[in-house]
Amino acid sequence: MEPPTTQKSGEQRFTGIPVAPGIAHGAVMVQWEEDEEIAHRKIEPQELPEEIARFESALIATRAELLEIQQRIASAIGSNDASIFDAHLLVVEDRTLIDEVLRNLERERCNVEYIFHQVAEKYCRTLSEIDDPYLRERVVDIEDVTRRVIRHLLGKAPRNPAAHDRPHIILAHNLTPSDTAQLNRELVLGFATEIGSKTSHTAIMARSLEIPAVVGLHGICQMLTSGDDLLLDGYSGTLILNPSPETLAEYGRIESQKEQVSEKLELIRETASTTLDGRHIVLSANVDLPDEIGDVAESGAEGIGLYRTEFLYLNRVAPPDEEEQFEHYRLAAEKARPHGVIIRTLDIGGDKTTQSLHLPEEQNPFLGCRAIRFCLQNPEIFKTQLRAILRAATFGDVRIMYPMISGLEELRQANAILEESKAELAARGVPFHPYIEVGIMIEVPSAVLAADHLAREARFFSIGTNDLIQYSIAVDRVNDYIAHLYNPTHPAILRMIKMVVDAARANGIWTGVCGEMAADVLLTPLLIGLGVDELSATSAVVPRVKKAVQSLDASRCEALVQQVLGMHDSAAIADLSTSMARECYAEITD
Repeated sequence: MEPPTTQKSGEQRFTGIPVAPGIAHGAVMVQWEEDEEIAHRKIEPQELPEEIARFESALIATRAELLEIQQRIASAIGSNDASIFDAHLLVVEDRTLIDEVLRNLERERCNVEYIFHQVAEKYCRTLSEIDDPYLRERVVDIEDVTRRVIRHLLGKAPRNPAAHDRPHIILAHNLTPSDTAQLNRELVLGFATEIGSKTSHTAIMARSLEIPAVVGLHGICQMLTSGDDLLLDGYSGTLILNPSPETLAEYGRIESQKEQVSEKLELIRETASTTLDGRHIVLSANVDLPDEIGDVAESGAEGIGLYRTEFLYLNRVAPPDEEEQFEHYRLAAEKARPHGVIIRTLDIGGDKTTQSLHLPEEQNPFLGCRAIRFCLQNPEIFKTQLRAILRAATFGDVRIMYPMISGLEELRQANAILEESKAELAARGVPFHPYIEVGIMIEVPSAVLAADHLAREARFFSIGTNDLIQYSIAVDRVNDYIAHLYNPTHPAILRMIKMVVDAARANGIWTGVCGEMAADVLLTPLLIGLGVDELSATSAVVPRVKKAVQSLDASRCEALVQQVLGMHDSAAIADLSTSMARECYAEITD
């Protein structure tokens, strides 16, 4: 968080991470987290059955409590958002966690709330140490459920974060998804937390409830007090303490402009993503979790351009079987209709680890046994997933995409395993799609240089710009010391994209982009000019990207690319693209 810009008596500004758009102005309510005091006491052997019964009763009560919250959310904003609490429900039904509690209870002979707290803390510690934002955010879910179970064990009523009868802005160290779900939208104008990220379930809930929210404001609860006058800007992530009349007037104008932009974007939801001179750009959505599928159609996207499957393998001791995977993929295929869904096969490894797959310890996991390499070395795990996808393809337009292909040999090996999977389904008499389209992600420089060979045996390319930039420039994108080197407008990156597009076109296949570049409307002119056929971004930004596409002339974008391909200065390239973007659609570039 940036430090305040003035003394406390005047206007002060703090900057965090914006996670839910909107502007709120009102009095602060600082919410302090109350940690439960958990006694540690020894129990006699004859007390064990009673402790086990108390534990089971607490789990049942917590499950009922979560189901009630889920049903309330489903009634208020839809079942799609309510499914966020499926993760919470899985915690109270997790046999691994429950069995470990029972084993420790038997061995240590302590009161069950103390044992449960110790086991849950161990789970949270393990997840917190993983260098993956999504997995770190799941710690919040486990902590939420843990607090609820312990309160039931202690005989206390559930905590209600919304117990306030006047309009207010909540400040808290953190809000759990269930805390957020219980907020009274008529009284809670917005909220800010000391920790959190854009990928958290709390952030998703805030956006669905349309409550402006800012996270990552470290120490903010100590700097402000309940009753302070505060303006919260969920667009830029700014908090303004004691806003001046001039600031309030300026934000009134900003809020009016944002509302007008939102209304205009809503009007184009059902229109085609076609440039001014008639070039159609397929605009798809990325999906990380099943509960995001419903957002795809609402955003106006043409199906799912990247369906990540890693969530199925996380937070469990054994990988999902064929039936479980089939049900997930079938649902995605049915909900995407009349459009298609591109399912990326397991992209595990690097900073994405899981107990269920027994990944090897590696000195440099980003250059190790990850993604397609892991699948080729573990063909039974790979075939289980491929069989599930092949079966789901009979329910809609489903395609397969292999991640991190580095050359033709890997593509052929993967396809050979795909053919084995088809033969196994045929032998079992199980219906499947025999002619499913197979594409690959272009994420490493060797795939770019071999794109002409790969294009002869793949049906499409999807450029994963996040990893392509990381591997090409040799920069760890989560390393603060060198983050400035992670540059999407580096001349080498643009040349690589052009090489891939040219190789694809020469062989009659299409090229998409599914990395963060696809979501950045300041770079849309470059991607269109480079000849990209498809852009896939998170559902939330699809309307903005569609507006950008509709406001651009493809021939002008091509002329821009001809100019920048001869340049060496990445900042100057970014400036030229930004200038065109602001000239054509200034209202969505701020």
